[in-house]
Amino acid sequence: MRKIVSKVFMLCALFALLGTAAFVRPAYGAEKAKTLKATAKAEEIQKYGNVVLSLTCDEIKDAGYEYGDVVKVRFLGTTLKIPFVSNYSDVDTGKPAILARAADTNVLLAINMGDFATTYGIAAKTVHEDNTVEWNYADEVTGPVSFSISLKKAGGYYDEFVIHQLTMSNERTDYPDLTDEQFANFRMVNTTGIAEGKLYRTSSPINPKNNRNTYADAAIKKAGVTVIINLADDEETAKGYEGFADSYYATAKNTMLNMPVDLASDEFKTKLASALKFMAANPGTYAIHCTEGKDRAGYVAALLECLMGASYDEVIEDYMTTFYNYYGVTKDDVQYEPVVNSNIAKSLKTAFTFSKKDKKRDLSTADLAACAKKYLKKIGLTNAEIKALKKNLSGK
Repeated sequence: MRKIVSKVFMLCALFALLGTAAFVRPAYGAEKAKTLKATAKAEEIQKYGNVVLSLTCDEIKDAGYEYGDVVKVRFLGTTLKIPFVSNYSDVDTGKPAILARAADTNVLLAINMGDFATTYGIAAKTVHEDNTVEWNYADEVTGPVSFSISLKKAGGYYDEFVIHQLTMSNERTDYPDLTDEQFANFRMVNTTGIAEGKLYRTSSPINPKNNRNTYADAAIKKAGVTVIINLADDEETAKGYEGFADSYYATAKNTMLNMPVDLASDEFKTKLASALKFMAANPGTYAIHCTEGKDRAGYVAALLECLMGASYDEVIEDYMTTFYNYYGVTKDDVQYEPVVNSNIAKSLKTAFTFSKKDKKRDLSTADLAACAKKYLKKIGLTNAEIKALKKNLSGK
C-alpha cells in the first residue's frame, strides 16, 4: 500500500509537469524554442544564492522550452549549458540548472545544494548579526545583470529529469504502512562502531513546515535524547516556531547552527566543525536534524558512520532509508542508484578527495574511517576532539 501511494504521488507529479502522456517523451524539437532575454537584480537574489530572473515561468514555457531540454545561458562573459527543470532536486548535488517551479512566478538560476550567485561571480553575500542576508553586486559587476537564454539540445536531459521525479506528501494518512517514527524520518543510527541508542537522526522536531515535527518530538522524547544538533535553524528562528516552549526538544541541550545547503562551502565546514566539537564536549544521547533530516543531516550522519567504522554499504543503506520513508524508493526501483550516485556517493567522494590520486579511489573498498578522520582534521577538529567524539558515540 505504501509503495502504491508513493508511486501515485510520482505519477501525479509527472502528469502535472508533462501532460497526460507522462512517460512518453515530449515532441522535442517540433518547434524550435525562441531565444529569450532577461535581467536580474542583486537585491532580488534569494537567501541561498538563487538568482531570480525577470523572465516568468509562463514566458519561458510559452517560448517553446520543455522540461528536460538543455539550455544555453550567457551572462557576464560566461556561457553555461544547463538543464531546464522544475525543481532543485531535478539535478545532481552541486549542479546548476534553470528552473521554472510551480511555486514561483519567475524563472530561477540555481545550484542544487549550492550558491549560484557567488559561484558565478554575480554577487557577494553579507550575513548580518541578526542572520539576515544582504546581496550586493560583485566587484566590477554593474546591475541589473543581463542574460541570454537559448536552446542547446531539445530533450537532452529528459531521461535524467524523469529519474529525479520523486514527490512526497505531508499528510500522515498518506503513509498508512509507516510507523510514526518512519513518517518523521526518525531512526537510530546503528551502523558498525556506534553504540545502540547513542545516535539518532530525524526530521525537524520543531519546524512544522512538513507536518512531522510533533511525531519527531515524541520520538526523541521516547528515545531519551539529551543532546540535539540542529543544522537548519538559528536560535531565534527555532524558538519562534509555534509550540517550541512546550516541546520536549526545548528541555534538551542543543546547538543551533543555521548551516547552508552547500556542503562544500567554507561556511558549512566551519559550522560542521562547531557541531562536532559540541558533540565531543557533551556526552549524551544525540539527535541530528535539519528540516527533512535528508540532506544536511544525511551527510553529517554518513560522516560519523564512516568515522566509526561503518562499511560503504551500511552508509548507503542508512542514507537511502530516508528515500523510502519519504518517497517509497527501494533497491528495486530505477531511481535508487541515481539517487545514491547523485547525492551521498558524490558528496562523500568530494569530501574524501584530498589529492588528484584520491579522485580515482573506490569508496566501496576504501578505509572510510581514515578518510573521515582526515576530513575532520582538515575542517578544524583536533586529534583529542576526534577521540572524544568517537568515545561518546561508541559508548565506551
